[in-house]
Amino acid sequence: MEPNTRSTGRLPAAFLTPGSSSFMDFLGAHRPEMLPGNRKLPDGVIEAPHGTTIVAATFPGGVVLAGDRRATMGNMIAQRDIEKVFPADEYSAVGIAGTAGLAVEMVKLFQLELEHFEKVEGATLSLEGKANRLSTMIRSNLGMAMQGLAVVPLFAGWDEGKEKGRIFSYDVTGGRSEEHGFAATGSGSIFARGSMKKLYHSKLTEEEATTLVVQALYDAADDDSATGGPDLYRHIYPIVTVMTEEGFRRLTDEESSELARKITNRRLEQPDGPRAALL
Repeated sequence: MEPNTRSTGRLPAAFLTPGSSSFMDFLGAHRPEMLPGNRKLPDGVIEAPHGTTIVAATFPGGVVLAGDRRATMGNMIAQRDIEKVFPADEYSAVGIAGTAGLAVEMVKLFQLELEHFEKVEGATLSLEGKANRLSTMIRSNLGMAMQGLAVVPLFAGWDEGKEKGRIFSYDVTGGRSEEHGFAATGSGSIFARGSMKKLYHSKLTEEEATTLVVQALYDAADDDSATGGPDLYRHIYPIVTVMTEEGFRRLTDEESSELARKITNRRLEQPDGPRAALL
């Protein structure tokens, strides 16, 4: 009989010799109740804080992923400074839209999944492989999504093999699509996507790409009450991250505030934002 691990302070042998490079499979075999999709929920739709708009855009040499800071619960603002964009590993990031609590938990599990794979296999997953692992996680949450607790992230990163930035979007069933140029998800995505559609071009610099995504978030906030624009009074600005061959980088508070102030000041002259040429 195996000794009580609490009295010996030792982990069971199965914990020391994982049979799979997937942390989710390992957790499902030993502690399945800890997986978000295995939790029993009460009947009916549950009201919970929701994160809203996430945007991304590629540029020669990398990709930018950004998100606003507002979380809503029904018609109420649940939080003004929520963080929705997180590093997945050294070269990729994930932005969350949907049920905030579950989304943050899924991101943490995704980070562990990538770290676990690297430690077991001694190598990192390809960007395509990371996107597939995230798809599996979203699919496992389908039962909760049917009760109103959906999580719909946007995943972006630097592909070391193809030497370019790439963007992947998802639906609630885990269906994955690669986006080209730019993408948006969340309640304000239709407005953000329309903004980027008119301003995006394939030769953006990194600075222009970061400006583009913040402009898109500003346009989303202008028409979607669930999306929060730059809050100059509370010093709350969008989170903007950049992935290049040098790795993941998040804009500092000073960089984000300066960019947001420039855009806000310019909007005093043109409230609807920059204009695209007719031809």
